[in-house]
Amino acid sequence: MRVGIGYDVHRLAPDLKLVLGGVEIPSRQGLIGWSDADVLTHAVMDALLGAAALGDIGQHFPPGDPQLKGISSLILLKRVIEMLKEKGYTVGNVDAVIVAEQPKLMEHINNIRNKLADVMKIDIDAVSVKASTSEQLGFAGREEGMVAWAVATIKEENE
Repeated sequence: MRVGIGYDVHRLAPDLKLVLGGVEIPSRQGLIGWSDADVLTHAVMDALLGAAALGDIGQHFPPGDPQLKGISSLILLKRVIEMLKEKGYTVGNVDAVIVAEQPKLMEHINNIRNKLADVMKIDIDAVSVKASTSEQLGFAGREEGMVAWAVATIKEENE
């Protein structure tokens, strides 16, 4: 079994969609990014790539690539899963946390878990997503951006 950690951050701005784990969340602000700016899925991808020693999402999906403009991060996650499969790995589990003051995410967590589990081809019980605040400290506390952390395990397919 191998373990990876992922981190991502995106700035918030008014009049943009907020997508977390492939789920569009009603919000007065959304995240700025080249793709759909799904901070959670980006952290999950980074954790998976790290566990397999395959670099990071910026290496595989560079900002500025015209083919990636506005792309769903779930499509990118699917590509990461294919990369893992090519190296003989499958996902064991993922544990992630989103740090944001607003919006409240509790009612969306199970939908997010389902979407991520479906793309990673694992049981929902192997996907944990939590939401927390930063107690109004730092850029996340000032609602200037959102942060996501993820830890993932991968295993060899025959393990």
